[in-house]
Amino acid sequence: MESIISTFHIDWKIIVAQAINFVIVFVILYLYALKPLSKLMKERGEKIAKGIDDAKTNAEILDKSRKEYEDILVKARAEANVVFQIGVKEAENKKNEMLEKAKGEVGTMIEAGKKTLETEKVKMVEEAKTEIVSLAMQATEKLIKSKQDLNNL
Repeated sequence: MESIISTFHIDWKIIVAQAINFVIVFVILYLYALKPLSKLMKERGEKIAKGIDDAKTNAEILDKSRKEYEDILVKARAEANVVFQIGVKEAENKKNEMLEKAKGEVGTMIEAGKKTLETEKVKMVEEAKTEIVSLAMQATEKLIKSKQDLNNL
């Protein structure tokens, strides 16, 4: 073993000093680098885990909101359809009412027109009778005058 020690120039004092240096460097690295680094890694891991949990929660909330939106949209469409159908029925009823009212007004106008025509017809017949009587009297007067003129001759 001595030959190995002399061949490689191994000195036990240097090995002990290097071991002490290694321990000191290891302790310093552990205290100032490894410990803060592991703490930082732990905090970073917690942030990532929290971020993943928040993302899952947000995804669930988004899915729930989307389902509620779709449900509300379906209900709104159904209500809109009901309101539309009611509007169509009301419009149809209003149209029928207006048609009935118009028919009644047309019937009233026709009756009033018939009465007016009847009254005008009666007036025209009376005027025609009066005119015929007047013409008949004038014709009779002329005949009588012409007979008198013939007799006088």
